[in-house]
Amino acid sequence: MLAVQANGAIIPILGLGTWDLHGRTCARIVEQALRLGYRHVDTAQAYDNEREVGEGIRGSGLAREQVFVTTKIWWTNLAAGALEHAVAESLARLKLGYIDLLLVHWPNAAVPLSETIPALCRMKREGLARHVGVSNFTVALIEEAVALSTEPIVNNQIEMHPYLDQTRVVEACRRRGVSVTAYCPIARGAATGDDVLARIGRVHDKTAAQVSLRYLVQQGIIAIPRTSRVERLSENFEIFDFELTDEEMAAIRALARPNGRTVDPSWAPVWD
Repeated sequence: MLAVQANGAIIPILGLGTWDLHGRTCARIVEQALRLGYRHVDTAQAYDNEREVGEGIRGSGLAREQVFVTTKIWWTNLAAGALEHAVAESLARLKLGYIDLLLVHWPNAAVPLSETIPALCRMKREGLARHVGVSNFTVALIEEAVALSTEPIVNNQIEMHPYLDQTRVVEACRRRGVSVTAYCPIARGAATGDDVLARIGRVHDKTAAQVSLRYLVQQGIIAIPRTSRVERLSENFEIFDFELTDEEMAAIRALARPNGRTVDPSWAPVWD
């Protein structure tokens, strides 16, 4: 499995997203993904499936150190005491001794980063998280988080796919040595029916979804596609045996549009 290195972290470039997966389905998909060769699983407190993710990891038979686990602290738990309590609860649900990558899920305008980031860093110093980072942070928020942090910020997880231009955020992250993870990398399924992606896919004997994922990982962006179907796990994994040309990359980049965002809750920051 290819990996991205960032500020001391080594993160598998393809992971399994688990948003909206629950119960036995979640545990089964996590277990099957790991048996297929995935080594990165992404969850969050807000997904209400950390327990099942942990079950799937144990069911795979892999040693703990072979699986890179990301979880995220919900935006209502970013005050210092609440953050620490939330992390303890995540570890109890996952039944893991540590989290590989602990992220602030969304910024909270009511809680200053000067309170959140030091609390996040304590989680690393206390051994509860190997690495720390953020999610849904804008350029300004990334700069502020890095300036406040006493531990390396290794990742910013953002919505990213062919329909959303995130160039400014990606460039800001790279200036600081911060890796980028793309959630919704297939635009919640919209990419599967795209004519441009399908046309490019036919050249490589790949699907439109595989082209969308390849577009990201070819840029060094970590992708975490979510699926509830075992056959999709294999399809999403088979993106490392072809390469898009410069012309194909440009054609995909041209698909970006002003209204390309699929996730924009009321508590979101003002986007770049």
